[in-house]
Amino acid sequence: MHVRNLSRRPRTAALLTALVTCAALTACAGPAPSPAAPPPAASAPAPSATASTGTQPPASTDASAPTQVTIPSLKIRSSLMRLGLNADGTVEVPPAEQGMRAGWYTGGAAPGRPGAAVLIGHNDTRFGRAVFHDLKDIRKGAEVLVRDSGGKSVRFTVTDKETVSKKAFPTERVYGATKGSTLRLVTCDGAFDSEGHPVDNLIVYAELS
Repeated sequence: MHVRNLSRRPRTAALLTALVTCAALTACAGPAPSPAAPPPAASAPAPSATASTGTQPPASTDASAPTQVTIPSLKIRSSLMRLGLNADGTVEVPPAEQGMRAGWYTGGAAPGRPGAAVLIGHNDTRFGRAVFHDLKDIRKGAEVLVRDSGGKSVRFTVTDKETVSKKAFPTERVYGATKGSTLRLVTCDGAFDSEGHPVDNLIVYAELS
């Protein structure tokens, strides 16, 4: 996943900005580069983030910060790491060696709060199957539960899913403003390119139940 550099401007645009192909997990099958993002929006500040070295944004003390995601129908349960931006402006993805953990993009909403919350996870890595390997099998109406650091769980219902080319990632649809509380799950999908990387992304859309 590669994301263009985000300069500091309003947070909403930052979101759209930081991620045109933002969730484009460009190398689920190999070492994991970051998701690509859109060019910064003229009027919006980017989330202050950091770290190709793995440094995370400052830990939030907000009890709404998510710590675990569960998808009962797929028998998926994962703790959530925090994902910010790398030093080059790309969106972080979970390291390949932690492929069975998903991550929450801290530049978006916290699950249960107004806006789009985005969880990113690998399908496969060089170490084998990863946390969202079976996400393609999720069905409309399925439950997704996200627990926060205060121990409260919020329930989302899957409304749709789509497979898109990483070259045409629907940034605004995934990261853009929403009227209510929404959730997006993003992983790799599709055929492989000449370097062995999946060419598509699978995006699952869900709304607060």
